[in-house]
Amino acid sequence: MTRADAMGMLISFIARLITGAQGHWKGCPPKAEQRIYFANHQSHLDWVLIWAALPSELRATTRPIAARDYWTAGPFKHWLTREVFHAVYVSRQRSDDQDPLEPLAEALQQGDSLVIFPEGTRSNKGQPQPFKSGLYHLAEQFPQVQLIPAWIDNVQRVMPKGEVVPVPILCTVTFGAPVTLSPGEDKRAFLDRARDAVIALEPAGR
Repeated sequence: MTRADAMGMLISFIARLITGAQGHWKGCPPKAEQRIYFANHQSHLDWVLIWAALPSELRATTRPIAARDYWTAGPFKHWLTREVFHAVYVSRQRSDDQDPLEPLAEALQQGDSLVIFPEGTRSNKGQPQPFKSGLYHLAEQFPQVQLIPAWIDNVQRVMPKGEVVPVPILCTVTFGAPVTLSPGEDKRAFLDRARDAVIALEPAGR
């Protein structure tokens, strides 16, 4: 077992210890198929929680999207995201001739699955902000890849925006039925429908 594998197991254990990291598969089974998991975004722990909620056999091929400037700022964060989570780095500051989706497309072309947050930034609000266009363009380019909505519940209470010390609270990730892009579907209509699919997974009473 490599150092990265051991660290991955440790992080998964800690995440489950602090949050429970319960995965509820309501609309699809946890199968080894190429997928784009897209979810609400409220904390730095979001993609760790999704990763920990996945069966161990899916983690090796499921990669989160990480902001290059933040997650490569220090040696440990860079090693952790590169070697343990195999993150796909994206630049938040880009020149006009750069395609922000190029790193994601390369990962999908290699057969990997992705975890993305279509809001583009974290929010402390109850419901997701309007989705940005990246999910639509990926659905256009890779129609064979399943689009799986997910709702992450309670993680904002574990590590709210601006906090660095996690608080033990039970969290869940609910995975829904695949969303598909219809032929000729308007971009905004698709993004609104995808956002609605995420919101529909929120536990009753929240």
